Amino acid sequence: MPAPSSAPSSSAKSTAATAAAPGPTTSAAAAKPGRFGPVALVVSAGLSVQFGAALAVMIMPRAGAAGVVTLRLAAAAVVLLLVCRPKVRGYSRSDWTTVVVFGITMAAMNGLFYQAVDRIPLGPAVTLEVLGPLVLSVVVSRRLVNLLWAGLALAGIVLLSGHGGGGGFGSLDLAGAAFALGAGAMWAAYIVFSARTGRRFPQADGLALAMAVAAVLSLPLGIIEAGPALLVPSTLALGVGVALMSSVLPYTLELLALRRLPAPTFAILMSLEPAIAATAGFLVLDQALSTTDALAIALVIAASMGAVRSQTKRRRA
Repeated sequence: MPAPSSAPSSSAKSTAATAAAPGPTTSAAAAKPGRFGPVALVVSAGLSVQFGAALAVMIMPRAGAAGVVTLRLAAAAVVLLLVCRPKVRGYSRSDWTTVVVFGITMAAMNGLFYQAVDRIPLGPAVTLEVLGPLVLSVVVSRRLVNLLWAGLALAGIVLLSGHGGGGGFGSLDLAGAAFALGAGAMWAAYIVFSARTGRRFPQADGLALAMAVAAVLSLPLGIIEAGPALLVPSTLALGVGVALMSSVLPYTLELLALRRLPAPTFAILMSLEPAIAATAGFLVLDQALSTTDALAIALVIAASMGAVRSQTKRRRA
């Protein structure tokens, strides 16, 4: 699932990364040497996130969706706070408001996403979720050509919604689809507040503090749903594994990649997440997709890439 970082660009896994959350870009000349290295880092981060989500689905029968969210956010918060050791003095009320809203958005995004994948397959869930950043990209760019990409994404969603078998949207739980769309809306908000937090806090300090806020907010819901199951050693260990795969490891890989990779290229690579999610769902959870489902996901991916490329051309112009 989505796990963008606030430093120094949103790990947006989104088409809006270049439009709403500018990060550390490199010049074309600097990006050419060793290009495969940062690309491999980004792809590895995407694999880690989505296979971490597949692992989370596997432990939901033990702890429930809310319990998994609590385990993931709490473990990630502990790791980030220990590594970053963020300062808590010297910030204004506006700074703290930004980081708290960022944490609220993070908690909501994770909570809604895991409620979705508890009900529908991983591939369609991420496909619906990525519509949030795509819509944000279209709105921010205000370019007519991006309506074409929005239409292409809509065609993909229509294919999913009209298909009644093989894991298509038409055969899925409507509540699960609604949760995925809600997670997409929170993802778009997450990108905006990730960028704002990154500008106000050094390094990954803002991310660590926001993660702590998200963990505190998710804790009551996790306790209510899972109770003592959260403290079962095997469940706890798996929850830590989800946190490492879906948060800590991809943050690190993406941060390293962004130092050598232009932000537009990064965003295009992140547009592949629905395909990675579908692959993880198939290999780990045995969630097979039909040809129609695969075509629908491909249309959304193409729309995401097109939106990023059009935004990049506009900036160059």
